[in-house]
Amino acid sequence: MTVIEKINEINDVIKEVFEFTQSNETVKADFDEYLRTIGAGNISLNQMEKIFLPYIFERRIGNKSIMEMFLDNAKNKDIAEALVNAESSIFEIKRILKNGFELYNLINEKTYTVLSLTKMTNFRGVYAGQYIVARIFEFRNEYYVIEISSILSHSQKEDAMRYAVMKLVQDPKLLYLHNPEKEEEIKNVISEMYQKFISTFDKDIILTTNKHADDIIGAFNDGEEISLEDKLSNLESPKFFHVKELDNNYSNFLENSLGGFASHTETYDVAVIFDKEKGLYAIPFYETFTKIFEDKDSVENAKQCVQYFLSNESVPDSILERVSAQYPNFMDVVNELMGTEWTFEEMLKECKATYLNNRVYSSATVLYCSNAFSDVFDVISTPKPEQTTEKVGRNEPCPCGSGKKYKNCCGK
Repeated sequence: MTVIEKINEINDVIKEVFEFTQSNETVKADFDEYLRTIGAGNISLNQMEKIFLPYIFERRIGNKSIMEMFLDNAKNKDIAEALVNAESSIFEIKRILKNGFELYNLINEKTYTVLSLTKMTNFRGVYAGQYIVARIFEFRNEYYVIEISSILSHSQKEDAMRYAVMKLVQDPKLLYLHNPEKEEEIKNVISEMYQKFISTFDKDIILTTNKHADDIIGAFNDGEEISLEDKLSNLESPKFFHVKELDNNYSNFLENSLGGFASHTETYDVAVIFDKEKGLYAIPFYETFTKIFEDKDSVENAKQCVQYFLSNESVPDSILERVSAQYPNFMDVVNELMGTEWTFEEMLKECKATYLNNRVYSSATVLYCSNAFSDVFDVISTPKPEQTTEKVGRNEPCPCGSGKKYKNCCGK
């Protein structure tokens, strides 16, 4: 099958997906509601494409995306499965090719040659050196770009890197998705750092507070000696409460990382844990959580604490396994507080499916191995030079170094 034949087949399947959204009653009702919600009742076909593609990949009805629902009824299962596994990321355009692009993925640090499903004339104004948020997929050993949702100029490198880091914070496994070499690097880092942690502290867990957690982690990373004597937690009245600084959103994550736990207003317990398989974790309220299984009535907001540990994606299944192994009454207490009748395995399946279905390493370890995070951290850690007020003429060379006139580049 030629490339043109493959592209035609893929485009035919995409048309079938659109027909599916109009013929399936459940999906059609949801799609119409989606259009009304975003105020897109009367739009052109061109605008419809920009809305339709994110909808079929990201919108979920129940526990399935629209593409996953379509897969059950697809005529061409191979292409439909390939589309279901499409990945959205941010890329640097390395080269413009005759029928596609050479793209460097800022998140998983791989370079892809991707084919376009449309004529390259549709990408006038897209140049090498720019950054694009795009969705690509693999079909029969070739990659295709199905959507470009955003374009950033050469001068917006920091914004592009921040976007990459945001995606990694949300889903750490994206760093090593389709990149076995990167995963091997992460495994080697974990193995080396675990031995270092054990030799430094003679154990794999330190119970401290947020006021000292940064010092302990920093000393460990820098290979410095540190006394733990005055840095251990001393919970007299265990209490769980909401810490607003732990709400990791894109706008504050990097800056909060610079401030660390110590910058948080209130004091609470933190466990610094090195998991031999998954890496370094700093788990807020870990000791408070364990106290629930010693005497649940002694812990203020015990139910909310259990709910936090079960529902928080940053708490891995291995943390629950650790506490469960320490306290034989673990599931009895969880079921009593949550009003459930789970076995331990059922609880993990319900609450930690991501960890059961994927190999997920700790966010701290993943970010440690990420080039994007290192680059952004260097930028925001370095004082910014004073801005000059010198203006650039529209017909002068663009200061970003692209070689184009300012009016055709960053001045657009």
